[in-house]
Amino acid sequence: MEKKLILRGVLVGAVAGLLVFVFARIFAEPQIAKAIDYESGRDAAQAALDKAAGLTVEAAGPDLFSRTIQANVGIGVGMVFFGMAMGALFAVAYTVCLGRVGALRARTLALLVAGGGFLGLYLVPFLKYPANPPAIGHEDTIQARSALYLIMVVCSIAFLVGAVWLGKRLQARFGNWNATLLAVAAFVVAIGIVMLILPPLGHLAYNKDNFGNHATETPLPLTDSKGTIVYSGFPADVLFAFRFYSVAAQLILWTAIGLAFAPLAERLLRPSRPDTTAPSREPDPFPA
Repeated sequence: MEKKLILRGVLVGAVAGLLVFVFARIFAEPQIAKAIDYESGRDAAQAALDKAAGLTVEAAGPDLFSRTIQANVGIGVGMVFFGMAMGALFAVAYTVCLGRVGALRARTLALLVAGGGFLGLYLVPFLKYPANPPAIGHEDTIQARSALYLIMVVCSIAFLVGAVWLGKRLQARFGNWNATLLAVAAFVVAIGIVMLILPPLGHLAYNKDNFGNHATETPLPLTDSKGTIVYSGFPADVLFAFRFYSVAAQLILWTAIGLAFAPLAERLLRPSRPDTTAPSREPDPFPA
């Protein structure tokens, strides 16, 4: 049973990843192209300043893959495989939740698990460390940024699981509604403390030493030795659009996984009755 559920999760994840690719290709890719154009223009301006100051300017190496390959094949393959991975993870979480979170219908549980995946794996970490397009982020801080984001994901998932457990524990004493509110409040407080403790990316040691103490790594206007702006800072509208479409893409991914997996799981967990071809109307076999 578990293997069949996971296989269905992988399949619906692939379909969801394909949907996200279509969305990203239409809406997010133009923002990525604008960010790359900005990065190229800023690098050229910086090279001109360095040359004027008598510094050695290293020529940029050629791209391993062209932008056409990256924007189509690269993103497409990456999204499909990412969707398959998230679909498998979703199916594992769904299997673990079966019979452990109350007498929920197969469809209802699928939507709840998908919502939890979107919330815990993406939205909550995004609130602290939002997605950034090319031209934002320094190579020397990749490890630190990756570690901080991983901490946010782990804490988000752990606190979300803890909130579900707490809600179940408080259900008998406070009822479903009040227990849910208390569990949500506990989750918000716990993850809020973590967000306050973890540093903003602009406060990382490398960034403070080289670029000043700022909240993010978003490029500020480039100035010459006299303080004159020679190249503008990163466009705010491009940054907003990229982050907006990033959230929308993840929402599409998890919604598609939940909606597509729900009927497949219900058919698997509620087989047809032996005396008719109609689906059984008996309750789902999930103990409370």
